[in-house]
Amino acid sequence: MKHSMILALAALSLGAAFPAMAACTDPASVEVDWEGCNLTGTDLTNAILTGANLTDANLNGANLIYANLTGANLTDANLNGANLTDASLNGANLSNANLSGANLTDTNLGGAKLTGAHIAHADLRDTNLTGADLSNVNLIKTRLNRANLTGADLTGTKYLYRAKLDDANLSGATWTDGKICAAGSVGTCD
Repeated sequence: MKHSMILALAALSLGAAFPAMAACTDPASVEVDWEGCNLTGTDLTNAILTGANLTDANLNGANLIYANLTGANLTDANLNGANLTDASLNGANLSNANLSGANLTDTNLGGAKLTGAHIAHADLRDTNLTGADLSNVNLIKTRLNRANLTGADLTGTKYLYRAKLDDANLSGATWTDGKICAAGSVGTCD
């Protein structure tokens, strides 16, 4: 009896030490854990998902207009065709994420980590990518018109020559070959 009581108390104390994992059906919230969840086509307009764990989540075709994903982890997430217009992903981790065909117009990706992400055919017009890590990213036919890439890392980026960079601010960006773009570089790395 005494032994089982001690085990029960130990189990309770362990449960208190580790927060419960959220279920994929839990509502959107700060630091929600939706790792590996299938959220295909979900409407998350205006959702507050700061610090959320969306690692390996399927957000194919999801609506994330005006969503706040500041500091969220979207490593290996599928955002193919998702709408992230005016969303905030400041400091988010999107390493190896699939953003093919996604709409990221007017999105804040300042300081975001997009290493190895697939961003082909995506729309990033007027997007803030200040200080973002875009190393080894696939940007084939990506629209980056008027994007702010000040201080961004584009080292090893694939197909940048096929992306649209009209009026994009490249001041201080690290180009694919490691060259630092001069202050005032617009549309091309000078």
